[in-house]
Amino acid sequence: MSWTDERVELLKSMWSQGMSASEIADALGDISRNAVIGKAHRLGLSGRPSPIKKKPNRGATILALTERMCKWPVGDPRHQDFHFCGKTAMAGMPYCAEHAAIAYQPASKKRADDRKVGAA
Repeated sequence: MSWTDERVELLKSMWSQGMSASEIADALGDISRNAVIGKAHRLGLSGRPSPIKKKPNRGATILALTERMCKWPVGDPRHQDFHFCGKTAMAGMPYCAEHAAIAYQPASKKRADDRKVGAA
């Protein structure tokens, strides 16, 4: 197998479309996935995100929580998908920045909110 100008252009085109190295190798024929990766590297083609889909972070279970993880409960504890946020907790707090902002509100704001609820 040789890298003709036509094959190089095809590689560049498919690479920019986000095709995996395996898909490109199959399309070019008579070439390995590693050969595609090596040629892309030598051509200086830009890196790109992995085509492998990452699973969304579902947080942490009670058994997986550590001291440095956000302990904000997510969902109903009676359901199987219940979990805790699990993001990095702020120093000296049990919650991440997002959940600490909800949990810890200035007293004046809380009183104003309580007055609104009482007036309704």
